[in-house]
Amino acid sequence: MMSKTGPHNLITDVAGLSIGHAEDEQVRTGVSVILADTPCIGAVAVAGGGPGTRETDLLAAGTLVDAVDAICLSGGSAFGLAAADGVAAGLHAAGRGFGLMDVPGVPKTPIVPAAILYDLANGGDKDWGDTSPYQALGRAAFEAALSGKRGGFGLGKTGAGFGARAGAIEGGLGSASLVTDDGMTIGALAAVNCFGATKMPGTDAFWAWPFEIDGEFGGARPPADYSADADDWGAAKINPALGQNTTIACIATDVALTTDEAKRVAQMALSGFSRAIRPVFAPFDGDAVFVLSTAQKPLNEPKPLNLARIGELAASTLARAITRGVHEANASSAQA
Repeated sequence: MMSKTGPHNLITDVAGLSIGHAEDEQVRTGVSVILADTPCIGAVAVAGGGPGTRETDLLAAGTLVDAVDAICLSGGSAFGLAAADGVAAGLHAAGRGFGLMDVPGVPKTPIVPAAILYDLANGGDKDWGDTSPYQALGRAAFEAALSGKRGGFGLGKTGAGFGARAGAIEGGLGSASLVTDDGMTIGALAAVNCFGATKMPGTDAFWAWPFEIDGEFGGARPPADYSADADDWGAAKINPALGQNTTIACIATDVALTTDEAKRVAQMALSGFSRAIRPVFAPFDGDAVFVLSTAQKPLNEPKPLNLARIGELAASTLARAITRGVHEANASSAQA
């Protein structure tokens, strides 16, 4: 029996999560929020040379807080980190957050790790004065997640991928899921704004084509005699500037993981970037991937073997999510 996609082929196939998106069409940017029903174990791996993140140190082993309330992915470069303030405000209003003990009059602290991509040079109106739109976008994305987007949601030019570019073509938001024959579910969400190319030079085939399931990103295949030139990057961005790129992502699983186990999955999942993008982890990329465990089921014995399975499946699912985002963004662009 082979693994298959979840019912929606989206990260929301992982029980215990909902997703919300918000966009500003004038600014050409957006925010995506992954909201956990209850605080869950989180981890992160950062591989790009120009990252922009919030609360990632908190996800290291041995720190006080071992669970997060939500993950925020945003456009806007450093300005976009303010989106997490909007998410935190929404969580506060909902009575969510971390506290050592309940003390009257002392609010709990929402835990919202975040990462950003650079979409400031995409032609949108960035003249927002002294107040950027990102806190409001974060709150709007949180409210959308709170309303319960557990099933289908749009891909491509939406959420954090709204203003993204993938090399020389449109970037966007992608998602995918996988369910194993023994019942583990792995999902991925990615906002793709990479410097590198997602398609093989001279073809319509994506680098991630071997991992495609049921034609989810168009079914194009390279010629049988295809060979890649190691120094041919295809449709990568021509003149990258520092900080103008990045793919940010979140992996989720319903399997219970410790903080250390989630960190291992994050590290293994990084290979999903390299399966879908070439080159990747460049000095001007801020590539980062979060991992969430909703702990709906135990990690089966032998645990090290099944942890390795989850890490490998996370990598291939992330490669599919990245490629779906680019495919959907360019399909919608062609129809516009």
